[in-house]
Formats: sequence, structure tokens, C-alpha cells
Amino acid sequence: MKRRLSLRQVASLAARVGALALVFTLFALLVPEGRFVDVRNVENILVQSAVVSAAAIGATLVIITAGIDLSVGSVVALTVVVIARVLRAGPNDPSALWALLAVLAGVGAGTLVGLLNAALITSLRIVPFIVTLGTLQIIRGLAKGAAGNAAISAPETWINPMLDSVRQQPWHWVQLPPGVWLVLVLALLTALMLRYTVLGRHIFAIGSNEKTARLCGVSIWRTRLIVYTLAGFFAGVAGILQYSYIGLGDPTTAVGLELAVIAAVVIGGGSLMGGEGTISGTIIGALIIGVLGAGGVLMGWPKWIQEVMTGGIIVAAVAIDQVRQRAILR
Repeated sequence: MKRRLSLRQVASLAARVGALALVFTLFALLVPEGRFVDVRNVENILVQSAVVSAAAIGATLVIITAGIDLSVGSVVALTVVVIARVLRAGPNDPSALWALLAVLAGVGAGTLVGLLNAALITSLRIVPFIVTLGTLQIIRGLAKGAAGNAAISAPETWINPMLDSVRQQPWHWVQLPPGVWLVLVLALLTALMLRYTVLGRHIFAIGSNEKTARLCGVSIWRTRLIVYTLAGFFAGVAGILQYSYIGLGDPTTAVGLELAVIAAVVIGGGSLMGGEGTISGTIIGALIIGVLGAGGVLMGWPKWIQEVMTGGIIVAAVAIDQVRQRAILR
């Protein structure tokens, strides 16, 4: 059984890598003058995918438990505002330590929102969709209030170049911006947690069959508490990267990010029914979205076409998953 499952996972991952290669090749052929395969464009795809990937790591854990988190974009907005406010509150030329304090405050704010979501879902037994739909509005409003309904500028620190190109840096051999490396390390650690720890097994057990998991002694409320708190943490990390990307504490940033995050998880093989999902698949899903976005810009497509494509991909992926689930039940 383990052998068959392993082969199925390998086949699923190979299919998603193939889909990524297909989409990339398609735009490489369609975009004139080789602009799509230019090193700068490839680097831009990785940078834009980093924010989605960071948030999608946490969303993967939530979706595996058959949950949902719609507050991701608002948490990112709150995080960038908190970072900017802390930097503004410090000296005109903030030290590296002060910048670290701003980062910890931003991630801490995101983690607290995740904990709030977890508490409402586990203690009051409210459906995750309703809870996170509510906190989406609440946190967005708090971000706007904290920023005075305007973007906050702040002094430059080591946070700003986290997603900058490294090709002109003395350590350019690293090839990828520091923020991208951060996402890859967090993705690896989370993937190892899912595969080799008790918590990982409990996450899959709850998503596969919550009643059976409870009968087997799995603490449902504790696992969900950890999962949604981690989702808030990863949304906070995405907020750090978003701040690096825009350089401002903009409370209106990342509107609709939750849809791109859900799309990344679903494209990557996550099932909204729960019990399925991989971090590697999610990262590939985020890259596919990044390729579509970059390709659309170079092709001159208007923004609404990209939004239609993202929505269509979500519907198609969920429909395919539903058909597959029914086939398994038969």
C-alpha cells in the first residue's frame, strides 16, 4: 500500500512539474523576442511567486485539514503596516536590530490573527469559512486604521532588498534573492514536518476522516489550533516579503491574495475536501500562477483576463478533484 501511494505521489508531482513546464514553454513561444525567457523575467517570476508561496505553505496545512483561510491577504496588509510603523517609531537610520524587531512584530501580528482564527473555530465551533471571512474584513479594517488609511513610508533597512536581484551583488553566486531562499527553507521544513512528525500525521488524519481521527485519540482542537496559528505565521512571513517588494506599509496591499493562495494549493494537488496536499505541489502551483501572471503582462493582457484565468483554474481544479474523489468512492 505504501509503495502504491508513493508511486501515486511521484506521478502527481511529475504531472504538476509537466504542467509548469508546458505553461512556461507556451509563453516562451508566444512572447516575442525571447523576453519571457530573459533572466530578469525568470527572476521576476520567482520574486512574485515568493509571496504567494509563503502564504500558501500555511494554507496547505489548513486545506489538508479540510479547512479554509480567507484572511491571508488582510494579514499580509496588517503585517506590512506593523513593520512600517515600528520602523517609523525608531531612529531615522534604524539599526539591523531595530529592523529585526519590526519583522518580529509583523510576524507576531500575523501569528496572533492565526491564533484568533483558531480560537474561534475550535472553541466556538464556527465554520472556518465564516470565521476567516469575518476576520478578513476585521483585520483589513484594523490595518487601515493603524495606517491612518494611507500608506506609511519608513526608512530603508535590510528588509527592503530581500527580494532584490542579486546579479549585481558580490554574493551573486547564490543566484536567488534572500527572500526566495527563506521561502524554500520554510517549505522544506514544513514538508519534513508533514511527512515525518506526529503532528503531520494528525493533520492528514483530521482531513481524511475527523471522526475516525478522534476515535484514534487525535486531539482535534489542539491540531487545528496549531494549524491555523501556523497559517497566520506564514501569512506574516508573506507580509515581510510583500513589504520588501513594495517598500511601504500599504494597508490596501494584497487584496485578493487569498484566491491566488488557494489556487496555488489546489493546482498543487491539495483537495478542498481535505486529507490531500503537498508542500512541493503547492510551490509548483504558486510558480504556475507566477508564470501565468508574468506571461499575461508581457503579452499585454489586461488584468481582468488574468483574474478570470485564476478563477477558472480554481473551478477546474476543484471540479477535477471532485470527479476523482467520486471515482475513488466507487
